[in-house]
Amino acid sequence: MVTGKIHRARVTAADLHYVGSITIDEDLLDAAGILSYERVQVVDIDNGARLETYTIPGARGSGEVQLNGAAARLVSPGDLVIVMAYQLVEAPVAPDFHPRVVLVDPADNSIDRLITSRDDPHALVGATMLAAAERDFGAGMVAEAVASAGAEREG
Repeated sequence: MVTGKIHRARVTAADLHYVGSITIDEDLLDAAGILSYERVQVVDIDNGARLETYTIPGARGSGEVQLNGAAARLVSPGDLVIVMAYQLVEAPVAPDFHPRVVLVDPADNSIDRLITSRDDPHALVGATMLAAAERDFGAGMVAEAVASAGAEREG
């Protein structure tokens, strides 16, 4: 399950000849609850590249987001990235669980907003998708499609 996310940080540098990793401003790591040297997934919004690496803490307040080693071939300075950390969790997961999500100001990679609760209006919940489906197809049709899909799986 995703437990920490740094959303839309701007890559400040890429160093092909540095030992592989991603260097991230330690303020961003702390806010997202991502540990130094923790395995993370990096998704490049600009080119669609996805990679796994580990974090190295950068200088606090620097806004540094630097891809190192082979990953530097997949991500370029100036690209926007999402960095996500995952953990195995025991089911059932608490119904109020929400990952720590850091919304980043891409102008300087400062923390724009920290989301830690489903009660936050910017929280990651599927209600927006459901509302769009209801708006486009009507609530009855959505319920019918869901029931039909469940019946197909059972049959």
